[in-house]
Amino acid sequence: MSRHIVVVENTADWNGDLPGATLVTAREYLAGTNFGAARGTRVINLCRSYRYLSTGYYCSLLAEARGHRVIPSVRTQLDLSRKSIYEPDIGDLHENLARRLREHDGDQASFRVYLGHCPETAYAELARRLFERFPCPVLEVELRRQPHWHISRLRARLPGDFDEADRAALGQGLDAWMARRWRNPRTRNVARYDLAILHNPADKLAPSNPRALKHFVRVGKKLGIDIDLIGRTDFGRLPEYDALFIRETTAINDHTFRFAKRAESEGMVVIDDPVSILRCTNKVYLAELLRTNNVATPRTLILPRDKSSLGALAGELQFPVVLKIPDGAFSLGVYKARDADELRDISARLHRQSDLILAQEYVYTEYDWRIGILNRQPVFACQYFMSRNHWQVVKHGDGGKYAEGDSRTLAVEDAPEAVVHTALRAANLIGDGLYGVDLKQNERGIYVIEVNDNPNLDAGTEDEVLGDELYRRILQEFTRRLDRNKWRRT
Repeated sequence: MSRHIVVVENTADWNGDLPGATLVTAREYLAGTNFGAARGTRVINLCRSYRYLSTGYYCSLLAEARGHRVIPSVRTQLDLSRKSIYEPDIGDLHENLARRLREHDGDQASFRVYLGHCPETAYAELARRLFERFPCPVLEVELRRQPHWHISRLRARLPGDFDEADRAALGQGLDAWMARRWRNPRTRNVARYDLAILHNPADKLAPSNPRALKHFVRVGKKLGIDIDLIGRTDFGRLPEYDALFIRETTAINDHTFRFAKRAESEGMVVIDDPVSILRCTNKVYLAELLRTNNVATPRTLILPRDKSSLGALAGELQFPVVLKIPDGAFSLGVYKARDADELRDISARLHRQSDLILAQEYVYTEYDWRIGILNRQPVFACQYFMSRNHWQVVKHGDGGKYAEGDSRTLAVEDAPEAVVHTALRAANLIGDGLYGVDLKQNERGIYVIEVNDNPNLDAGTEDEVLGDELYRRILQEFTRRLDRNKWRRT
């Protein structure tokens, strides 16, 4: 039987009855007490904001890490954050609006959707279809005629904006929603063989160097895959291709996520897929996911934006302590606090960017393991050594300068079996895409540091053992997925 939880930032945000559900504060839910990986748990997130890295964002993020079914998911929050992201998913819904609105006076109309329920029966079918694609507690829909009727705007309506009619309608929607079976949004399939590789030639720390990109193009020709290198200005061309391979540093709040989301909405095969980007680019989510599934990591604490959390940390971890911004990459946003003063200064600076940050036990090793995983199988193993006179693999300096440590690539079968097994356990929690799992190994054991959604594939490093076979395996995975989609459509 499902357990239902309604999360609010302040109990005053919900003043109605909740038969069959439990009302908890965001602080209680984020703390994790009594909210572990319980099968069948369904969460309605009614926080006051869903903006990126807000408390509401983290409630949904940790719900997904715990295996809870949450509305709205992080993906839905981000879908609704920009019209350029959600617009590809609503193109087919403009049909029939003219018929439904032929007696409507004026050139504008609006309605709201409460967990799939719409009090205005004229919009009930459209409301249902919108909720299937953007599951959100309260969705406000604006329609406009220019010259034809279309959906001009979607946005999540938040508790701070609720009036009595909203509360009453949401209560009715909640009753109906708790009785429903869970359904995930549907996706579309395509079956063609043209691959776009998204890259940024100006990125000094790009996940694939120019020689590797040339190898992909060359090997692709032998496999019958036409490959084009595209950039951020090619967003409008994306539907011309059948698959997308992102070889640019991914982030939720930039064009790489929009490319992934657009590719998925077009039915394309895409690596990195939007879900993998969502799950990998936030270290808070990863920390909770790994903890919930008993994957060993350095001792990690999630620090909210209040001074009392720093006092609690002093009793849990010894200095030095590693502090991390949730969405940093290539060692950016990762700092080492050697004492309480540095802890206070660094955490204050990071909390200006995110409501939650990570504090982690410092584990010294001469090198980090990186195990490359593709479709739940290991494909390469590397040792990344720390930069000279530094505690990280990449040392960032002023003016965008940086230095990297040496590396050593091994055949997967020559890497310690326990390291590879642990990497697979971690990556399999994310999905079946392409991942790079970073691990530390010392006399105490093996610890996962993070799972990366766009691991480095550089000529001269990751391909040192396999050579062209590395590029071939990755491109053959695209072919396999395209063939599978073609078979499903026939």
